[in-house]
Amino acid sequence: MSGCLEVIDGGLDNAIQDAGRYGYRHMGVAVSGFLDPLFAACANALVGNGNAAAAIEIRGCSLGLAVRHGPLRVALTGPLSASVLRHGGSRQELDAWQSATLETGDVLRCGAVNGGTAYLAVSGGIDVAPQLGSRATHRRTGIGGIAGRLLATGDALPCPRLAGNACREYRAEPWRHLDGPIRVIPGPQADHFTNGEFERLLASPYRVTRDSDRMGMRLDGPALVHRSPTHVDIVSDAVAPGALQVPGNGQPILLLADCQTVGGYPKIATVIRADLPRLGQCRTGDELRFAKIDLPQALAIQRRESERLARWQNAIATCQPASYLDEAALYTCNLIDGMVRAEPPTHD
Repeated sequence: MSGCLEVIDGGLDNAIQDAGRYGYRHMGVAVSGFLDPLFAACANALVGNGNAAAAIEIRGCSLGLAVRHGPLRVALTGPLSASVLRHGGSRQELDAWQSATLETGDVLRCGAVNGGTAYLAVSGGIDVAPQLGSRATHRRTGIGGIAGRLLATGDALPCPRLAGNACREYRAEPWRHLDGPIRVIPGPQADHFTNGEFERLLASPYRVTRDSDRMGMRLDGPALVHRSPTHVDIVSDAVAPGALQVPGNGQPILLLADCQTVGGYPKIATVIRADLPRLGQCRTGDELRFAKIDLPQALAIQRRESERLARWQNAIATCQPASYLDEAALYTCNLIDGMVRAEPPTHD
C-alpha cells in the first residue's frame, strides 16, 4: 500500500510545485514550478529526494495534514515552524531545516509563513499525476497539482511510504541566500528607454507592492522613461522569469515563475538565474536594488551557487528524533561502577 496524506486544513495560497514544466513554452504553457528552487531543493534533500521532486509550496497561513497511510518522512524549509500531534496523544514541535518521521494517525500542523516562501517535502515526493511532464500547479491554466488549484480540505496526496530507518532523522543549518543587489543583464530592449534610464534603475531603490503574485511583482520607484510613445509597446516576443518589463507608467514589473510566455512591454533588464530564488522570499514593502553584470559573470555565479548547494547537501547530518530511546547506546553504557556488599556490623 502506498502512503497518503490528507489535507485537513488547506490554509491559504498553498499548492503542489516541482522544478517546473519545460519544453512547452512555444505552445504558450508557462514553466511554473518552485518560486525558490534552493529552499525546495534543501527540503527535498532532508528527506532523501532529488532536487526536482514535487513538494508543497507554502505561501499563506496554516496548513494541516493527517497521515492516513505511513510511515512518511517530512521536512520543512523556510520561515515557519510546525507541530506534530502523535496518534498516541503526545505533541512534538517541528522546526524548519530538519526532518521528522510521521506514522499513520499523526497530524502535522504548519503555522503561518513569516513572509516569503516555505516548503514541505515528503520522502519520495508527492505522487500526483504529472501533466505535460510536471506536477507543478499552474492556476491560470488549471493544470498540475490537484486539478490545477490550491490545496483544499479533503484533498488526498499520494506519496511512497518510507522504507528507510525511522530511528534517525536529518538536519542542517538554514540555507542563507546571498545578500546585496539583485543582479541583472541589460535588455533585451534597453534601447527603448532614454539615455540614463538604465543607470536610473541601478541607482534607485524599488519597493515590492501589494500587486504581486506568482506571475510577477509590480515595483514602485522612480519611473523609467521610454524613448518615445512608440517605444512603450513592442511586437510581442518571448518573456521568461526574471524579465523586467516596463509598461507606459514607467513602473517595472518583475516576472516570476508563473509568468506568461510572451509580452508586449519592452524589457529594460533581466534578472540572472542565480538570483531568482531570492525573489521568491520578497514580501510587500521589501526594497530591491539592482546591479549590472554580463553573461559570463552570470554563468560563473550560477556555477558557484550550484556548488554551494552541493556542499550544503553533503553537510546534512543525522540526528536522533525527539523522544527516541537509543536502546543500543543504553545497553552498551557502563551503568554499574563497582559493588558494595552491605552486611550488619559484627561485634567482638
